[in-house]
Amino acid sequence: MHHPRSFIDKFFLVVKGLCMGAANKVPGVSGGIVAFVGGFYEEFIYSLQKINGKALKLLFGGRFKSFYRYINGTFLILLISGMLISYFSVSQVLDYFLERKELYVWSAFFGMILGSIYYISKDFEHWNKKTITAGIIGLIVGISISFLSPAKENDNLLFIFLCGMISVSGMTLPGLSGSFILILLGNYVLLLVDSVNALYETFGEIFRGDFSFMENDERMHTLKILAVFTLGSAAGLVSLSHLLTYVLKHYKHITTAVIIGFITGSLGVVWPWKRTIFKTNGEGQVFLDSNGKEIIVNYERYLPDFTNSETWWAFFFVAIGILILLALDWYGKNRDKGVGSMR
Repeated sequence: MHHPRSFIDKFFLVVKGLCMGAANKVPGVSGGIVAFVGGFYEEFIYSLQKINGKALKLLFGGRFKSFYRYINGTFLILLISGMLISYFSVSQVLDYFLERKELYVWSAFFGMILGSIYYISKDFEHWNKKTITAGIIGLIVGISISFLSPAKENDNLLFIFLCGMISVSGMTLPGLSGSFILILLGNYVLLLVDSVNALYETFGEIFRGDFSFMENDERMHTLKILAVFTLGSAAGLVSLSHLLTYVLKHYKHITTAVIIGFITGSLGVVWPWKRTIFKTNGEGQVFLDSNGKEIIVNYERYLPDFTNSETWWAFFFVAIGILILLALDWYGKNRDKGVGSMR
């Protein structure tokens, strides 16, 4: 039974959605970590899992109020609204800073992930042979993913649908970055840059009463790709949440151990000191995407140079990342105390 939410709770849900959306956009960071650390991961998974046969029956039977209550509608709508707003606002700001101050952005994320490993591990008291093995498997998979080489871009619609299903795994699986998986599948620029920009431009044109984009084959193709990707994402969210609900119910400790290992392994992806390797031709010229941006192929990691002042600033941002998580931890504890004393 869900208690009525206060205005502040609702506002914070939108903010949590904003954070999840921003995290999902950055390769190496997963929205699921935000949900896990924000303390609403299980509610998120269980609410998604309610989108099932019974929910559809209620919806098509015209029982909208019951349908809304059954799927925990307020929670899902506020959270998803936050994510959508984020895609068109916070993620634009993130893109801006990633272009200009890349090292500091990665450092802050690195700190946040370090903080979240501490946050998830500190109350986990179920280490035994099974959970330690599960944690090591998670760790190995996480490290392996960070060293894979990306594939070529592919705009086959069936593959795009599959990309959609896989990319939302970052929202439901803490530590698995959907956008990094898209880089590995070769479709990050196509799906999270080009198609989002095409949608942005299309909205702008519609707003001005200009419908000429309907004659533009390339734009329509990009919008079709975005639609198929969105469908794949929705299908992925619902199907994965059913699977995860089962796993969380029956193997909660093992799942948490795998997640701890996995997030630790994924630190390699967000290692701040790395050079971006761009796509080039035989003569060393860099390929650009349709927006004139260089196409990223992979990253080459290196050790920090301690004689450089930028390195110390980067450590400062790592510390800020960790502090953000400790503040969340403190907020969670005090909120629980407050709720406990109100009962």
